[in-house]
Amino acid sequence: MAIDQQSTARVSGGEPTPGRTAPRTEPNRWINALSFQTISAVYIFIALFVLFSFWVPDTFLRANTWRAMLDDQSITALTAVGLVIPLSAGTFNLAIGAQVGFGSIVSAWFLSHQGLPIAVTLVLTLISGAAIGLITGLLIVAAKIDSFIATLGVSSVLLALTTWVSGGQQILDLGASYQRIATNDLFGITYPVYFVVVVSLAVWYVLERTPSGRRVYATGGNAEAARLAGVRTSVTVVLCLVGCGVIAAAAGCLVSSRLATGDPTVGPGYLLPAFAAAFLGSTQFRGGRYNVWGTVLAVYVLATGVKGLQLAGAPVWIPDLFNGLALLLAVGLAKRQGRSGRGAAIARMIGRRRRTTDPGAVGVGPA
Repeated sequence: MAIDQQSTARVSGGEPTPGRTAPRTEPNRWINALSFQTISAVYIFIALFVLFSFWVPDTFLRANTWRAMLDDQSITALTAVGLVIPLSAGTFNLAIGAQVGFGSIVSAWFLSHQGLPIAVTLVLTLISGAAIGLITGLLIVAAKIDSFIATLGVSSVLLALTTWVSGGQQILDLGASYQRIATNDLFGITYPVYFVVVVSLAVWYVLERTPSGRRVYATGGNAEAARLAGVRTSVTVVLCLVGCGVIAAAAGCLVSSRLATGDPTVGPGYLLPAFAAAFLGSTQFRGGRYNVWGTVLAVYVLATGVKGLQLAGAPVWIPDLFNGLALLLAVGLAKRQGRSGRGAAIARMIGRRRRTTDPGAVGVGPA
């Protein structure tokens, strides 16, 4: 279908055609990008930094405090980034804490009880994480079990397996070489922090810059509409859980390396902070859509608040209280923002499919 001259004139003159939205001016774009609703975590971080800089300046402003916080939160950040993948596809993974714990125990068991080399141990642990993700995904898409129930059941099974493999005891004698993976540093920053950056860049690129990422967001926005648009939603969900399982297993390896021990109790502690960061992160940058950099920012904003309170002499239960309140707040904010941002993904997917299948669409067909 040829485009009539009136439509052409409107496009060239900058007037929006029917079905098109007027381009935002540059000042409006900057105002929106810097608004509290878009980057509230940045403003919260600034407020926390100013507060604790005056409250406990002698300890809070030390470089060692910040280096330690970067390292302490690296595994939480890695777990949260892994969680972003299935959440973006509309799938909740309540087993992610147990997956981290299982990866920690399995890697320790391979090293200490089986005497395997470090490289082989790491590969086998990552494969086990992928297998767990695959089984979980099949339970959801093939057995048609709701993701809440399926992942909750998998979590219970993994906790039982973790206790069985470890005998309910810590696994010791992992070797100094393995411990150096999580404790050595480069320019004063430990290796796990760099690993978080690399994994975050990889996940961000796939989700935000590839057709696979658009399929993930489309599935999370509206699975049925995405399926009708040609997305293989079942495959997408399974692959997201596999990717999450691999990252959780890697986080487990870092846990056992940092502790130089396989501890069967550590995994579940990562569940709540990861969900709090992922939900709070979804309110940052992308207008209600789960995203990597919002999640990483949320991890360290929450950690800054907890660290400042601890340095000020707050009781030991403060982290649990802080993360719980942050999760409730983040879910509330995500509810207000979420559907518009995540729904845009499916709209783009359907619009792209229409343009490729309808040669009469305005601006697509021959003039």
